[in-house]
Amino acid sequence: MPFSNSHNLLKMNYSADEEYPDLSVHNNHMAKVLTKELYAKLRNKKTSSGFALDDCIQTGVDNPGHPYILTVGCVAGDEETYDVFKGLFDPVIQDRHGGYKPTDKHKTDLNSEHLKGGDDLDANYVLSSRVRTGRSIRKFCLPPHCSRGERRAIEKLSIEALSNLTGDLKGKYYALKNMTEEEQQQLIDDHFLFDKPVSPLLLASGMARDWPDARGIWHNDNKTFLVWVNEEDHLRVISMQKGGNMKEVFNRFCTGLTKIEELFKNRGYEFMWNEHLGYILTCPSNLGTGLRAGVHIKLPNLGKHEKFGEILKRLRLQKRGTGGVDTAAVGGVFDISNADRLGFSEVELVQMVVDGVKLLTEMEKRLEKGQSIDDLLPAQK
Repeated sequence: MPFSNSHNLLKMNYSADEEYPDLSVHNNHMAKVLTKELYAKLRNKKTSSGFALDDCIQTGVDNPGHPYILTVGCVAGDEETYDVFKGLFDPVIQDRHGGYKPTDKHKTDLNSEHLKGGDDLDANYVLSSRVRTGRSIRKFCLPPHCSRGERRAIEKLSIEALSNLTGDLKGKYYALKNMTEEEQQQLIDDHFLFDKPVSPLLLASGMARDWPDARGIWHNDNKTFLVWVNEEDHLRVISMQKGGNMKEVFNRFCTGLTKIEELFKNRGYEFMWNEHLGYILTCPSNLGTGLRAGVHIKLPNLGKHEKFGEILKRLRLQKRGTGGVDTAAVGGVFDISNADRLGFSEVELVQMVVDGVKLLTEMEKRLEKGQSIDDLLPAQK
């Protein structure tokens, strides 16, 4: 898989026409937006760290499309990217996030007490619950563009901050490059470890440079709270546990995130955030909350129902196989999560999942008995 070579300054000797990528077979948001005229207008701009238009779009040029979902096709290299290249990113964001306009304001709510219910999902159907998000640290470039020194500084800062977590959040950091085989196998068995990226989308954007230098995973002693360092985002924060107590998972998520933010602030660093885009992350698809709240749930009957896809759409939920974004469901077990990230608060998104999962469980129970679910079909949320 090629890495971007777009830093070649001699490209400016060629016209925009001669440099414009061939997007004729592409199926991603970037390709829908990037006309020859827009390319000509933005191609000689750069952020103050040197991130150019060709850096933004390389992953979308090298990866024409995706068999299951319309991919985004562009990434940010630093916080400024979304402003300097707003001519590209604003319409991509509007397209990807259901009409979210450049004038809209995002709302943040990390108070888990605002969640109604969520501690009563049926564990006979819901096998596990998790909530994840990403965070980017201000003053550093994002993973597609950061230098080795920046990446190592982020790792050092993260280790210092995370080592100060106490109580049930107290844990340990494992650097990928220093990991013993036993530690690695244990983390793989626990479904915690991110391996070297093989996704062409990640590779073509330059996120895997220097792997595994300054990458690692931190988790608490109970293995219910994890932080991935320097993968697709500076930090990926995950709260998870077996069973259906989403309220407990979300409470730990909010508490842990708030404490981590405080620990970074004490060291003079804050997370990238603004009132329009919320939390700034590498991929435009994760802007806003960056939050994905999901359950692994057994739906062998509903999963085969002709209206399953429509029901999920109305509930603003999406399905994956339990192995991740590209996988099919095995044994009727699906990974069900919120479809939105931007324009809704964290609490609102988790509430959609809790309410939706309760309804899906009720439908599954009806179908087990051979009964109709027509009267349970939801209206569009």
